[in-house]
Amino acid sequence: MALSALLAFFRRKPLVAPLAGGVFVLGGMLAWQVGGDLASVAGAKLRQKFAASAEAAPPVPVAPASAASKPVPEGPFVVKSILKIDGPIKYGQFYWDESKGEPGPTVITVDLAARTLSVFRNGHEIGATAILKGYGEKPTPLGVFPITEKDADHVSNIYDAPMPYMLRMTNDGVSIHGADVRKGYATNGCVGVPEAFAKKLFAVTKLGDRIIVTDGKRIGVGDPIVAADPAVTS
Repeated sequence: MALSALLAFFRRKPLVAPLAGGVFVLGGMLAWQVGGDLASVAGAKLRQKFAASAEAAPPVPVAPASAASKPVPEGPFVVKSILKIDGPIKYGQFYWDESKGEPGPTVITVDLAARTLSVFRNGHEIGATAILKGYGEKPTPLGVFPITEKDADHVSNIYDAPMPYMLRMTNDGVSIHGADVRKGYATNGCVGVPEAFAKKLFAVTKLGDRIIVTDGKRIGVGDPIVAADPAVTS
C-alpha cells in the first residue's frame, strides 16, 4: 500500500490503544514514526554530504610560529645600552653613569651635527655631553682617530692656551680637551667638553682608544659603534 494511502486510511479510521497512564492516537504515532524515519534518512544523507565535503576540502594551513625577536649582536663594539637622557643636552651639561660599563674597550663617538659626544665601554654608553667644535677655516675633521697622547695639564704651543685633560687625535694638534662650553663659542678644530667631564673621560681612556667623528650619524642599541676594520686617520 502506498504511504499516502496508508496515512489516509488511518486518518479516516483512527485506532485508539489504551496505555497505562493515558491514550494516544496510533495514526499520529505512525505519522510521527514515518516522519522520524524520513528525517533520519535525510540526516544520514546530509551527514554523508558534509563528510564528503570535509574529505574533499584542502587542509587548513597552519600559520608558522612568529619569528623570534632578532637578538642584539654581541661584541665590545656594538651598542648594548644607552644612557637615559630626556631631551637635548644643553651647553655645559653632561651625563655620566658607569653602572653598566663593564670592563672592555672604550670608544668615543662625536656627532658634529648634534654637537654631542658619547663614551662607550664594552658597548655600554657611560658618558655623554654637549661639545664645542671648529668652524670656518678650522673645522673639526671627520674620521676615526686613535688617541696618540694624553696630557692632563697640556698647554697649546700654538695658541698658548690651556687644554686640560687633553686627548690628542691628530699630529697637527686636534684633540679633545676641557673647555668653557657655552652657546656661541667655538674651537680651532678641537672638540671642547666641560672640564669636569674631560677629567672623567681622561681617567677611563688609554692610548690607542678610538675617537670616531661623524657629521649626523646616529646609532642605537644593536648598531655597530665601529666598522670591523675601520680606516684610521692620524
